[in-house]
Amino acid sequence: MKKTIIIAALLFSFSNTIKAQGFTFGIKAGAEMLKLSGKSFDEEFAFGYHLGGFAEIKLNKTFGIQPELYYSSTSMKTANTLDPIYTNVDLKYIKLGYINIPILLNIKPSKKFAFQIGPRYGILSNSSLSVRQNAENAFKSGDFALVTGIQLNLSKIRVYGRYQIGLTDINDATSEEKWKSQTLHIGVGLRIL
Repeated sequence: MKKTIIIAALLFSFSNTIKAQGFTFGIKAGAEMLKLSGKSFDEEFAFGYHLGGFAEIKLNKTFGIQPELYYSSTSMKTANTLDPIYTNVDLKYIKLGYINIPILLNIKPSKKFAFQIGPRYGILSNSSLSVRQNAENAFKSGDFALVTGIQLNLSKIRVYGRYQIGLTDINDATSEEKWKSQTLHIGVGLRIL
């Protein structure tokens, strides 16, 4: 019983120390609209979702770092001009799932608003598009992007909108065509601590 009380007291004091230092974390969820450039895809945004968590480390009143970890999933339609190497597979729609790790710089002109900018690395966790008898994936396993956006801070609630532009070619099937991502990211977060 004494050990439980001591551990609870230590955890309580540790969480208060972290909070005093300006560290918070929470959960987030929202919608995504993804577009892949390249003649193999329709030139339109496809809807998806994201779900995960965030942390915020306040450096001072104006600046902070916000690392995140979230999963995103999007289904999109391929174009009629899909590369001939895919002819033996029905690829009208593909589904992409990524584990995303952005590290954002928060610039706060006021307590309620934050401008965000930073890199995001996405790790491909699943893809319904495979070629050459599933021996080679059509998408590279990682996607590096630049993120810009704005976040509204309302007590424990965070409302955000972001634009992400892919900086790397994610086509791993052929070198003849480049596939780059663009994502509109809208969501809500809830600060837990």
